[in-house]
Amino acid sequence: MSTLLEADSEKLLAAVRGLLARKGIASHAEISERIAITDQANPGQGARMVAKAWIDPAYRTLMLSDGAKAAEAIGIPMRGMPPLGVLENTPELHNLVVCTLCSCYPRAVLGYPPFWYKSAAYRARAVRDPRGMLAEEWQTVIPAEIKLRVVDSTADYRWMVLPQRPAGTDGWGETQLAAIVREGDMIGVTIPRA
Repeated sequence: MSTLLEADSEKLLAAVRGLLARKGIASHAEISERIAITDQANPGQGARMVAKAWIDPAYRTLMLSDGAKAAEAIGIPMRGMPPLGVLENTPELHNLVVCTLCSCYPRAVLGYPPFWYKSAAYRARAVRDPRGMLAEEWQTVIPAEIKLRVVDSTADYRWMVLPQRPAGTDGWGETQLAAIVREGDMIGVTIPRA
């Protein structure tokens, strides 16, 4: 039965691609290019953005005002993607990204979402008990005096976090800084460590 469903899905996908091409919306080459770009995306791209923002104040300003332009500025293609917002963690504020409806995720800069991001348990608990979830699931303790803001990523607007630069990283270059930035740091479930 599953082979039959796969064959039907392939036929449907081919029909949709053909229709898009016939209507002049997207050519077969453009669709293939977009698939290749999405398949190549990974958290390392977002980590490069974070590291550059930690070192370059002008880039940080651009990233916080227009995440898509900041991504494009370092060669990450954003054409056809929803807008990318960037939330800055500070000593007073910690941001946590969730998609309460499904799994809207900034794939262009972080790649495919991790399995837990799409789970109903994460989506519900991130809203209901974010501090408890962070402490229990990721050992990320956000002190009570720090505001914890949960931001809903949507089909119309994707979000990522610009985490705080860890102490002890003065003098580090972009490559060294990018190496310590994890996917969870850019979602807000973890905090980068030197």
